[in-house]
Amino acid sequence: MTKTAIITGSGQGIGRGIALQLAEDGFNIVVADLNEKTAASTAAEIKALGVDSLPLVADVSDAAAFKALVDKAHEHFPTIDVLVNNAGIAQVGTLEETSATDFDKIFKINVNSVFYGLKAVAPIMRAQGGGKIINAASIAAHQGIELLGPYSATKFAIRGLTQAAAQELAKDHITVNAYAPGIVLTPMWDLIDKRMSEIHDVPLGDSLQKFIDGIALGRGETPQDVAGLVSFLASEKANYITGQTMIVDGGIDYV
Repeated sequence: MTKTAIITGSGQGIGRGIALQLAEDGFNIVVADLNEKTAASTAAEIKALGVDSLPLVADVSDAAAFKALVDKAHEHFPTIDVLVNNAGIAQVGTLEETSATDFDKIFKINVNSVFYGLKAVAPIMRAQGGGKIINAASIAAHQGIELLGPYSATKFAIRGLTQAAAQELAKDHITVNAYAPGIVLTPMWDLIDKRMSEIHDVPLGDSLQKFIDGIALGRGETPQDVAGLVSFLASEKANYITGQTMIVDGGIDYV
């Protein structure tokens, strides 16, 4: 029987790359995104690869919406074998200038959504005999980054949730891991570079290049680089791995 993966934030960027890779691996894919147009576009690409895909619009920072998303997916597909909690945002600025509203917002999207996803899929995976939950962390989960304080805090939180959930769900044959990308060349990093250039009063692109210059492999990361790790974590080859936050950054952090 074909396995099914739900991937949040998979209309574009890293999420889209993961969705296409898992489709190539033979998974049916639930494309979950806030943007109906991009979700439908990714789903169409996936169907062209010969597997089924269900595009669903959902705000995963809302517990009820995430539960409804999982329920719809389970109505369409007999099993939910993998959940990739990929959805997330970044905010650039000093901690002092970050408002309480913005601080709460980034935690709702980056952390609360992971908690809601865990709660929604765990009973289904338990009943079917197991599954894999894979969360989006970052190199900022291993070292806080200047001007990305709230973002870094959310990613440290993801590491903690991943470790605790892995211990709690191991008896149910559910593994929980996280992937920690580096400088991925997506629209999110374009926005980070733009904001950092404004703060530091440097030309557009300089901040991004400074980060890239610190990568041992000498180039920025692609969504496909991240997707390769997620593909492994979603496979049977990773059945004995749980509670880990695995770095995929081209050689920035060494942990």
